[in-house]
Amino acid sequence: MVRHDDAVHSEVQIAADLRKKYPEGVYVATFENRRLADARKAILSALDTDRDGKLSDYEKRNARIILYGHSWGASAVVALARDLNKDGVPVLLTVQVDSVAKTGQNDALIPENVAEAVNFYQPNGWLHGQPQIHAVNPARTKILGNFRSEYKSTPYTCSGYPWFGRIFAQEHIKIECDTSLWNKIENLIREQLPVTQQAKN
Repeated sequence: MVRHDDAVHSEVQIAADLRKKYPEGVYVATFENRRLADARKAILSALDTDRDGKLSDYEKRNARIILYGHSWGASAVVALARDLNKDGVPVLLTVQVDSVAKTGQNDALIPENVAEAVNFYQPNGWLHGQPQIHAVNPARTKILGNFRSEYKSTPYTCSGYPWFGRIFAQEHIKIECDTSLWNKIENLIREQLPVTQQAKN
Protein backbone atom coordinates (compact mmCIF):
# COMPACT_ATOMS: atom_id res chain seq x y z
CA MET A 1 0.00 0.00 0.00
CA VAL A 2 3.02 2.26 -0.52
CA ARG A 3 3.15 5.06 -3.11
CA HIS A 4 5.93 4.67 -5.65
CA ASP A 5 7.42 8.03 -4.63
CA ASP A 6 7.07 7.86 -0.81
CA ALA A 7 10.62 8.78 0.22
CA VAL A 8 10.30 7.36 3.75
CA HIS A 9 10.77 3.89 2.25
CA SER A 10 14.19 2.39 1.54
CA GLU A 11 13.18 1.17 -1.91
CA VAL A 12 12.42 4.74 -3.01
CA GLN A 13 15.58 6.08 -1.36
CA ILE A 14 17.76 3.59 -3.24
CA ALA A 15 16.09 4.51 -6.53
CA ALA A 16 16.78 8.22 -5.88
CA ASP A 17 20.40 7.49 -5.01
CA LEU A 18 20.89 5.41 -8.15
CA ARG A 19 19.41 8.15 -10.32
CA LYS A 20 21.85 10.62 -8.81
CA LYS A 21 24.87 8.35 -9.27
CA TYR A 22 23.89 7.17 -12.76
CA PRO A 23 22.39 10.22 -14.50
CA GLU A 24 22.98 8.66 -17.92
CA GLY A 25 22.78 5.14 -19.27
CA VAL A 26 20.73 3.70 -16.39
CA TYR A 27 16.93 3.92 -16.24
CA VAL A 28 15.53 3.71 -12.70
CA ALA A 29 11.82 3.58 -11.89
CA THR A 30 9.67 2.54 -8.93
CA PHE A 31 6.18 1.08 -9.17
CA GLU A 32 3.51 0.07 -6.70
CA ASN A 33 3.21 -3.72 -6.51
CA ARG A 34 -0.29 -3.55 -8.02
CA ARG A 35 1.10 -1.90 -11.17
CA LEU A 36 2.89 -4.92 -12.62
CA ALA A 37 1.51 -4.31 -16.10
CA ASP A 38 2.80 -0.72 -16.06
CA ALA A 39 6.25 -1.85 -14.91
CA ARG A 40 6.43 -4.47 -17.64
CA LYS A 41 5.33 -1.94 -20.26
CA ALA A 42 7.97 0.57 -19.12
CA ILE A 43 10.72 -2.06 -19.28
CA LEU A 44 9.75 -3.26 -22.75
CA SER A 45 9.55 0.33 -23.95
CA ALA A 46 13.00 1.15 -22.55
CA LEU A 47 14.48 -1.91 -24.28
CA ASP A 48 12.94 -0.96 -27.63
CA THR A 49 15.86 1.26 -28.61
CA ASP A 50 14.92 1.54 -32.29
CA ARG A 51 11.32 2.43 -31.35
CA ASP A 52 9.74 0.06 -33.86
CA GLY A 53 7.23 -1.28 -31.32
CA LYS A 54 8.76 -4.75 -31.00
CA LEU A 55 11.87 -6.23 -29.42
CA SER A 56 14.51 -7.77 -31.63
CA ASP A 57 16.71 -10.62 -30.45
CA TYR A 58 19.54 -8.06 -30.20
CA GLU A 59 17.48 -5.77 -27.94
CA LYS A 60 16.52 -8.71 -25.73
CA ARG A 61 20.10 -9.97 -25.46
CA ASN A 62 21.31 -6.54 -24.39
CA ALA A 63 18.74 -6.15 -21.62
CA ARG A 64 20.33 -5.53 -18.22
CA ILE A 65 17.42 -5.56 -15.80
CA ILE A 66 17.52 -5.55 -12.00
CA LEU A 67 14.34 -5.91 -9.96
CA TYR A 68 14.00 -5.40 -6.20
CA GLY A 69 11.21 -4.97 -3.69
CA HIS A 70 9.89 -5.48 -0.17
CA SER A 71 6.82 -7.44 1.02
CA TRP A 72 4.17 -7.60 -1.75
CA GLY A 73 6.68 -5.65 -3.83
CA ALA A 74 9.17 -8.50 -3.47
CA SER A 75 6.58 -11.01 -4.61
CA ALA A 76 5.80 -8.68 -7.52
CA VAL A 77 9.49 -8.81 -8.47
CA VAL A 78 9.22 -12.55 -9.10
CA ALA A 79 5.90 -12.18 -10.92
CA LEU A 80 7.39 -9.47 -13.14
CA ALA A 81 10.47 -11.59 -13.87
CA ARG A 82 8.11 -14.43 -14.84
CA ASP A 83 6.24 -12.11 -17.23
CA LEU A 84 9.53 -10.98 -18.77
CA ASN A 85 10.48 -14.63 -19.22
CA LYS A 86 7.40 -15.03 -21.42
CA ASP A 87 8.68 -12.05 -23.43
CA GLY A 88 12.07 -13.73 -23.82
CA VAL A 89 13.76 -10.96 -21.82
CA PRO A 90 16.59 -11.85 -19.41
CA VAL A 91 16.94 -10.40 -15.89
CA LEU A 92 20.35 -9.90 -14.28
CA LEU A 93 19.28 -9.88 -10.65
CA THR A 94 16.18 -10.11 -8.46
CA VAL A 95 16.26 -8.98 -4.81
CA GLN A 96 13.46 -9.94 -2.42
CA VAL A 97 13.16 -8.40 1.03
CA ASP A 98 10.71 -10.10 3.43
CA SER A 99 8.71 -11.28 0.46
CA VAL A 100 4.99 -11.87 1.05
CA ALA A 101 3.12 -13.57 -1.79
CA LYS A 102 -0.17 -12.22 -3.01
CA THR A 103 -2.94 -14.65 -3.91
CA GLY A 104 -2.02 -16.41 -7.14
CA GLN A 105 1.68 -15.50 -6.94
CA ASN A 106 4.57 -17.86 -6.17
CA ASP A 107 7.42 -15.83 -4.71
CA ALA A 108 9.57 -18.89 -3.91
CA LEU A 109 10.27 -20.10 -7.45
CA ILE A 110 12.63 -17.98 -9.54
CA PRO A 111 12.16 -18.28 -13.32
CA GLU A 112 15.00 -19.36 -15.56
CA ASN A 113 15.47 -15.98 -17.27
CA VAL A 114 16.93 -14.64 -13.98
CA ALA A 115 20.73 -14.93 -13.79
CA GLU A 116 21.06 -14.28 -10.03
CA ALA A 117 18.57 -14.02 -7.18
CA VAL A 118 18.87 -13.20 -3.50
CA ASN A 119 16.37 -13.34 -0.65
CA PHE A 120 16.47 -11.45 2.66
CA TYR A 121 13.84 -12.27 5.26
CA GLN A 122 12.90 -12.13 8.93
CA PRO A 123 10.78 -14.87 10.58
CA ASN A 124 8.87 -13.03 13.31
CA GLY A 125 5.48 -11.41 13.67
CA TRP A 126 2.21 -12.18 11.92
CA LEU A 127 3.64 -10.71 8.70
CA HIS A 128 6.98 -12.22 7.74
CA GLY A 129 8.86 -13.15 4.61
CA GLN A 130 9.43 -16.13 2.38
CA PRO A 131 12.35 -18.06 3.97
CA GLN A 132 13.52 -19.98 0.91
CA ILE A 133 13.69 -19.21 -2.80
CA HIS A 134 14.61 -21.83 -5.39
CA ALA A 135 15.54 -21.74 -9.06
CA VAL A 136 13.30 -23.32 -11.67
CA ASN A 137 16.54 -24.16 -13.48
CA PRO A 138 19.64 -24.14 -11.24
CA ALA A 139 21.83 -24.34 -14.35
CA ARG A 140 20.49 -20.94 -15.46
CA THR A 141 19.88 -19.17 -12.14
CA LYS A 142 22.30 -18.75 -9.25
CA ILE A 143 20.64 -18.30 -5.87
CA LEU A 144 23.03 -16.00 -4.00
CA GLY A 145 21.44 -16.91 -0.69
CA ASN A 146 18.46 -16.85 1.65
CA PHE A 147 19.62 -14.53 4.42
CA ARG A 148 17.78 -14.36 7.74
CA SER A 149 17.69 -11.28 9.96
CA GLU A 150 16.36 -10.95 13.52
CA TYR A 151 14.64 -7.79 14.73
CA LYS A 152 12.57 -9.02 17.67
CA SER A 153 14.74 -7.28 20.26
CA THR A 154 15.80 -4.37 18.06
CA PRO A 155 14.48 -0.97 19.22
CA TYR A 156 11.98 0.57 16.85
CA THR A 157 13.67 3.36 14.87
CA CYS A 158 11.55 3.54 11.69
CA SER A 159 10.25 7.09 11.95
CA GLY A 160 7.74 8.27 9.40
CA TYR A 161 6.14 4.87 8.80
CA PRO A 162 2.34 4.52 9.12
CA TRP A 163 1.09 3.76 12.63
CA PHE A 164 -0.54 0.44 11.67
CA GLY A 165 2.75 -0.92 10.35
CA ARG A 166 4.62 0.20 13.47
CA ILE A 167 2.04 -1.52 15.69
CA PHE A 168 0.99 -4.64 13.80
CA ALA A 169 4.03 -5.49 11.65
CA GLN A 170 7.03 -4.20 13.55
CA GLU A 171 9.63 -6.74 12.42
CA HIS A 172 8.33 -6.62 8.85
CA ILE A 173 8.81 -2.84 8.86
CA LYS A 174 12.15 -2.98 10.69
CA ILE A 175 13.73 -5.00 7.88
CA GLU A 176 12.51 -2.38 5.42
CA CYS A 177 14.26 0.43 7.29
CA ASP A 178 17.42 -1.53 8.16
CA THR A 179 20.02 0.83 6.69
CA SER A 180 22.87 -1.70 6.78
CA LEU A 181 20.79 -4.28 4.88
CA TRP A 182 19.71 -1.82 2.21
CA ASN A 183 23.30 -0.62 1.81
CA LYS A 184 24.19 -4.24 0.98
CA ILE A 185 21.32 -4.37 -1.49
CA GLU A 186 22.41 -1.16 -3.18
CA ASN A 187 25.95 -2.53 -3.46
CA LEU A 188 24.61 -5.73 -5.05
CA ILE A 189 22.74 -3.61 -7.57
CA ARG A 190 25.69 -1.37 -8.30
CA GLU A 191 27.93 -4.37 -8.95
CA GLN A 192 25.79 -4.96 -12.03
CA LEU A 193 25.92 -1.35 -13.25
CA PRO A 194 28.57 0.49 -15.28
CA VAL A 195 31.33 2.35 -13.47
CA THR A 196 30.88 6.13 -13.69
CA GLN A 197 32.56 9.06 -11.98
CA GLN A 198 29.36 9.89 -10.10
CA ALA A 199 29.03 6.27 -8.97
CA LYS A 200 32.56 6.35 -7.51
CA ASN A 201 31.66 9.35 -5.34
